[in-house]
Amino acid sequence: MSTAVVTVVHGRHRHLANQLAGLHRSVISPDRHIVVSMGDPDVRELVGDAATVVDLEQPGSALPLAAARNLGARTALGAGCDVLIFLDVDCIPGTEMIDRYQRAVADRPRALACGPVTYLPAMGEVAVDGLDRFTNPHPARPNPPDGIIAEGTNYDLFWSLSFALTASTWDTVGGFCEDYTGYGGEDTDFAWTARRSGVGLVWVGGAHAYHQHHPVSSPPVEHLVDIVTNSRLFHDRWGRWPMSGWLDEFERRGLIERDDGTITLVQ
Repeated sequence: MSTAVVTVVHGRHRHLANQLAGLHRSVISPDRHIVVSMGDPDVRELVGDAATVVDLEQPGSALPLAAARNLGARTALGAGCDVLIFLDVDCIPGTEMIDRYQRAVADRPRALACGPVTYLPAMGEVAVDGLDRFTNPHPARPNPPDGIIAEGTNYDLFWSLSFALTASTWDTVGGFCEDYTGYGGEDTDFAWTARRSGVGLVWVGGAHAYHQHHPVSSPPVEHLVDIVTNSRLFHDRWGRWPMSGWLDEFERRGLIERDDGTITLVQ
């Protein structure tokens, strides 16, 4: 199977360099690594000939994450790739990740395949060749034993930072909805679209990725406007609110008001 890794980038250049180093150490190298630059002109020089860089303009302050992933997928499919692996720029692949994903989608060709993700502690330089000792996957997602493919039913647990699927399944789902811009909602929408299309969800033991540390806030108040805008869109499309934990906390802090099917930002 011809396999592409798709990564969308705006900044986080050290993280990208570590991802490239991780892919270099993989027991199976991807046939293509497609890096989509979202208005980041320095990416091409950083990547050199280690990946194919395609450019997508960033029309405003909100990153076009859905559109960038779709562009990466189109580029990979145009190059004849049969398997797409999406890996966020923050993530370093485990040495077996590509192999485990390839095996999973060969076994479950009509499913979204998600691997466990370990959130790395804050550190200076990341030693890409010593990540195994940190393996401690996020407890909110399934973590089957290595070699086990576990069926999933809760599509709200799907996350776009590390997943794989066949080209035909991508075509079935139709890609990410590009009405979403900025932070939040587009990955859950993608998963719900997959479910509606009869596409399964599986969790892949041993397909480890390692998320590099960067400062975050909880809830992510710096993304308040994006989250509210995308939540309204999701509610219009699906009749329910996504990211409910964050919305509950925003409401508790007096940042938003909710009334049935509406959210209002408190000025």
